[in-house]
Amino acid sequence: MFFDPLYLLVMLPTLALSLWAQFKVKSTINKYSEIGTRSGMTGAEVARRILQQRGITDVRVEEVDGFLSDHYDSGNKVLRLSPSIYGGRTIAAAGVAAHEVGHAIQHAERYAPLMFRQAVAPVASFGSNVSIFLILGGSLLASASMTLLGVVAFSVAVFFTLLTLPVEFDASRRAKEVLANMGMVSGNEGAGVAACLNAAAMTYVAAAVAAVAQLLYFLFRLGIFGGREE
Repeated sequence: MFFDPLYLLVMLPTLALSLWAQFKVKSTINKYSEIGTRSGMTGAEVARRILQQRGITDVRVEEVDGFLSDHYDSGNKVLRLSPSIYGGRTIAAAGVAAHEVGHAIQHAERYAPLMFRQAVAPVASFGSNVSIFLILGGSLLASASMTLLGVVAFSVAVFFTLLTLPVEFDASRRAKEVLANMGMVSGNEGAGVAACLNAAAMTYVAAAVAAVAQLLYFLFRLGIFGGREE
């Protein structure tokens, strides 16, 4: 598998897709970080208002350093927003904050894909960490069984990546609906929120495509699809 031209042929397009997705989300967020909302609410205010409306009282909203470092910490029940989102009174701030609240709502409702993803996370993390060593070790030692074990471990990580898609798409759907229903965005602002969240979703799609492509390559080299390890 070392310096395999086929690997480059498989992975270069997915790398290009990932780079495009990262550029797209950054440029879109930057664009709508310059456009304020009519409500004038900060991202933190948007988050707290939605949590209050949904009766979720045990989730804190905090500011965290970084750009696009926004996330919901389900273990500690903390919604962490980056400075431009936490204090921003923009379309991007409203959209990203509402998206992260969407995860908090999922957690409160025990949304099945999220709960399953959390259950799989420790195994997926372990599989992701050890898979490359098993695959490389199997190649070096010409051990098909070790390589297969590595691919199985990697497949768990790929499964976790695929589970992320419905979780993220559902959080974005919830964000768009609640912002419109609660009157926090109006008119063309909703289109801006959708543009931000759709661009962010593409980064998850790109990651999933890259993971699946790599898994298919490994399976091909194992001979599952007619290929063979050289």
